[in-house]
Amino acid sequence: MGMGVQCAAMLIAAGTCLHAYGETGLQGFWKLVENARDFTGHARHAENHGVVFDASAPDGRPAARFDGRSAYMEVPPPLAPRLGTGDFTLSLWICTEPALDDALGDLLSQYDPDTRRGFNLGVTHCSGVANSQPNYRNLHFGIDNARQDAEWTDCGRPGNAILVFGFAVHEGNLYAATCEPGENESGRVYRYESNGVWADCGSPDASNAVAALAVHDGQLYAGTSFYDTTGSALPPSPNTTPGGKVYRYAGDREWVFCGGLENPETGAAATMGGLAVFRGNLYATTLKQDGFGLYRYEGGTKWTYCGHPGRRVLNPCAFNGHLYMVSYDMPGGPFRYDGTEWAYVGGTIDPPIHQDYSFAVYGGRLHVSTWPQAYVYRMEPDGRWTACGKPEDELETMGMMAYNGKLYVGALPSSHVYRYDGGEVWTRFGQQLDTAEGKYRRAWSMAIYRGNLFCGTLPSGRVFSIEAGRNVTHDHALQPGWRHVAAVRDAAYLRLYVDGNLVGESAAFDPADFDLTNDQPLRIGFGAGDYFNGWMRNLRIYDRALSKDEICRQCAEELR
Repeated sequence: MGMGVQCAAMLIAAGTCLHAYGETGLQGFWKLVENARDFTGHARHAENHGVVFDASAPDGRPAARFDGRSAYMEVPPPLAPRLGTGDFTLSLWICTEPALDDALGDLLSQYDPDTRRGFNLGVTHCSGVANSQPNYRNLHFGIDNARQDAEWTDCGRPGNAILVFGFAVHEGNLYAATCEPGENESGRVYRYESNGVWADCGSPDASNAVAALAVHDGQLYAGTSFYDTTGSALPPSPNTTPGGKVYRYAGDREWVFCGGLENPETGAAATMGGLAVFRGNLYATTLKQDGFGLYRYEGGTKWTYCGHPGRRVLNPCAFNGHLYMVSYDMPGGPFRYDGTEWAYVGGTIDPPIHQDYSFAVYGGRLHVSTWPQAYVYRMEPDGRWTACGKPEDELETMGMMAYNGKLYVGALPSSHVYRYDGGEVWTRFGQQLDTAEGKYRRAWSMAIYRGNLFCGTLPSGRVFSIEAGRNVTHDHALQPGWRHVAAVRDAAYLRLYVDGNLVGESAAFDPADFDLTNDQPLRIGFGAGDYFNGWMRNLRIYDRALSKDEICRQCAEELR
């Protein structure tokens, strides 16, 4: 249990009574080892929707198994705790597997998307956000009462970027991949410091773009590319050096070559179309026809060619046991890969599209952004696609993220970001991001970091951030196995603990601004984003802020 073991040893050595961790203020206690009953006497019993109790966790211990597809529990609104403006603590044990074929999803929520009021606790784990996998196993805790920053904050321009191709959160840092197309320039990776300052992490090779980032096995990987800038109505790049290669970050400005994408059928790739992790393996795709297809990393410099479905496939996204990919070849629409076979799943998209760009999971459903009419589509349980409307007069929707209870998407040609407000309603979120002259301006890449939503643009190559509600994130990968998670609202701060250790704290806020009272049920293993994929037990909710010592004692009790 890592630091949790140290907590137990410390408390036992001190002679602390492990049962005296303080049940004062306990509003709900669901053991989740045999059923969904509340053991506090408040009778807040949860209604079970498909969660099973006969599938022990990998260590053989009994717990509730959530399948990541449709299983969850729900405490009806009349019985759900009313948190209001006061302090509270969410305390629970979760177990996740190391190799995943799906996102990890939401842990606990009581949130009204219409009023944007309530709280969300989950694991931000997303791929296919444009070309990159920006967040991997990152805890997120947020509250809201229809509040947001007045405008986006300009976080500066990494190097000489004209396009921020993608992001990745890794070991507490935010990394950005750029296109820098000048004759004596090349694509680079930068690490965000603060206040608009970016540290140069080097250029993996001489091509004009680093087009994709992903975290795999605790390491940061980057895919390089030649980006044809004329596709964004910009002058051609004098640097035409081919990319199509993958590198692993070794620190400072050093990169280790991990091979190029090449196969006898379609040739050697000069471009990169995305990186993502699926079933414990790193996958890569290409952008242009040369070398096009899907590849699986085998270690060293070896890649296995996995074929293609007859069209280019890009921006891989792991969802519900499959790897989904968009296509830039008409008629557009996603493809699905199960590890062996391909299937075209975009046939019901209407109105028809030419290209699709990015994925996001929202409300447990896969969403995709498109061109040329900028519609966003939702995949229903039977595989059909439903149009969710389009943002104003935009031509293209691009990077998408589910963030603190809502879905956000970037657009072209205006470079605005829009918030999805249900039905076919999209609301502008903050000001226009890229005001440079030109035919097209893109709000292309997204990530969640330090509690904020980040967005990268073209052609100014700048990065912006904004906060909706108040949020705290753990910007490190949550390790597999059993972990104790505690989310605390303590007066003017939100705090996150993992295995008894404080791992994140929000900026201060006025408690009166965040009345969380709503008429929604308390959902266990589900929220605005996705269904939880893993095991859970010993869920407690308090109407007060537990101290670090009390949280540490809960870890110790479990480990006895």
